[in-house]
Amino acid sequence: MFSSTENIEYEQVCIIVDFGKGSKVMQTAKKLGISGGTILLGKGTIKNRLLEIFGINDIKKEIIILVSTHKKVSEVIVQLDQKFKFTQPNHGIAFTTTVGRVIGARSCIKEDNEEERGVKDSMYHAITVIVEKGNAEYVIDAATEAGSKGGTIINARGSGIHETSKLFSMDIEPEKEMVLILAEQESTDTIVASIRKKLKIDEPGNGIIFIQDVNKTYGLYE
Repeated sequence: MFSSTENIEYEQVCIIVDFGKGSKVMQTAKKLGISGGTILLGKGTIKNRLLEIFGINDIKKEIIILVSTHKKVSEVIVQLDQKFKFTQPNHGIAFTTTVGRVIGARSCIKEDNEEERGVKDSMYHAITVIVEKGNAEYVIDAATEAGSKGGTIINARGSGIHETSKLFSMDIEPEKEMVLILAEQESTDTIVASIRKKLKIDEPGNGIIFIQDVNKTYGLYE
């Protein structure tokens, strides 16, 4: 049977590291008490004129997704940062977002001393954009024109090439791409407006955008 949890606060941890480091992060998280997670493949984008000329401005990335209670995430993210040094340049990025409900995760069980927590003002937003394959670079360009420092293009195939997942009733298949952008709260509207205009997101079938508050960040630099 599926386990369902309500009225318990959970958080999602998203960690972006260079290719090859994802398994190490996952193994460490498991040792710290988070029983499972997902590793996605993607690429980071670096806006550097010289690197663009030589075609080496894309860097292969791994995106680790973990979910647990707020208390457990607060403990684990600090220990992961101590080990992998996210707060040092070029060591990765980690951030947490609030999850409304978790179904089917046996590890997400509320502890007796789990405190209740109100929503706090967030300095950053996570902007996720899903578009047709081949359009992710246009999303990055539009975001950069509006002041974004770049983003991560995620391979939306997942672990099974014959599987199709849905997000807001939109198929995430091999012909789709997902772009993750972290933006300061005051820049979010400008960045989203630029993406909507350039990609014509308001026209049916051209893509979808959703925005999440970010609770904590590690490894972000201006």
